[in-house]
Amino acid sequence: MTDQAAANVQTNLVHNFNAGPSILPQEVFRQASEAVLNYNNSGLSILEIGHRTATFQAVMDEARALVRELMQLDDDHEVLFLHGGASTQFMQVPMNLLDEKKTAAYADTGVWGIKAIKEARLFGKVEVVCTGKESNYTVIPKDFAVPNEAAYFHITTNNTIYGSQWQKIPKTSIPLVGDMSSDIFSRELDFNAFSLIYAGAQKNMGPAGVNLLVVDKNMLGRINRNIPTIMDYRNHIKEGSMLNTPPVFAIYVCLLTLRWLKEQGGVAAMEKRNITKADLLYAEIDRNPLFTGTVAREDRSKMNVCFVMNTPALEDSFLAFTKERNIIGIKGHRLVGGFRASLYNALPLSSVEVLVEAMQDFARLHAQQNN
Repeated sequence: MTDQAAANVQTNLVHNFNAGPSILPQEVFRQASEAVLNYNNSGLSILEIGHRTATFQAVMDEARALVRELMQLDDDHEVLFLHGGASTQFMQVPMNLLDEKKTAAYADTGVWGIKAIKEARLFGKVEVVCTGKESNYTVIPKDFAVPNEAAYFHITTNNTIYGSQWQKIPKTSIPLVGDMSSDIFSRELDFNAFSLIYAGAQKNMGPAGVNLLVVDKNMLGRINRNIPTIMDYRNHIKEGSMLNTPPVFAIYVCLLTLRWLKEQGGVAAMEKRNITKADLLYAEIDRNPLFTGTVAREDRSKMNVCFVMNTPALEDSFLAFTKERNIIGIKGHRLVGGFRASLYNALPLSSVEVLVEAMQDFARLHAQQNN
């Protein structure tokens, strides 16, 4: 990037709080754009290299290795990059893990959990062991039991729409499945405690178009079902995520993001930064008389901060006010309204500071107008 181009980026800085596709590191964009024109001085674009060449095999191998390293995975867990995003996994998980004579346990903590439950019922019995529906999904259920005979227990670790998050991963004697689409690599967890993890890339890991899957290979091959070739995890493991043409560019951008994550200090460093950002914003929400948080304090997400105005008529004015300061993406999901600020790994603390300052200035302006 030229000095002038860098200056233009700084002058037109946008504070991107979009929930997904979302902010990625600027250096990742720069490296990816260079690779689109000329990948590693090969004279070829990353978009046109063969996926079965040694050139792309190196990309795939490094990306998978970095996932293993960052998540500290044991030898039983395999790493895959698959098509279809997380929504495909709503049906691919039960297709591979749920026998039609068995029952799977699911937690209903919002829209994505509901969608996963719907798809799982196509392949076997589903028991919803807990739900946050009565609280409009502003609370993570605490008092529930998972049947010991269940094939697996599925949770959505972070609820992007409602702004709630499992702060403690439930301990269970049965295989645990986690949809980590909106908090993957954002905090330290015992990832080996999960038998299967899936995550769409477009929040903390890369662009839309690829899905990360981490699976304990000992979980596979236990069901009495013919699985279509392309849907069988075992085939993807055997072929090293190259069963068919993978989403080459999306995986390459994931690789760049994973490198960046490692350079920043890994998952532990990201968690510290994310706590700092979330604490700053929640403190302002709790202090400012114009705003109220919508989620129980103990269940607040550090990735998606949801809040409302105590005077709903002011919402449009506040959105216009923040737009003038190049703050984008804070309008709440259409199902819940209000505001949502997504604080993914690549969002700098300075952007949160700009949003907090805007909330303070808007409150002062509103107070002056009412005096």
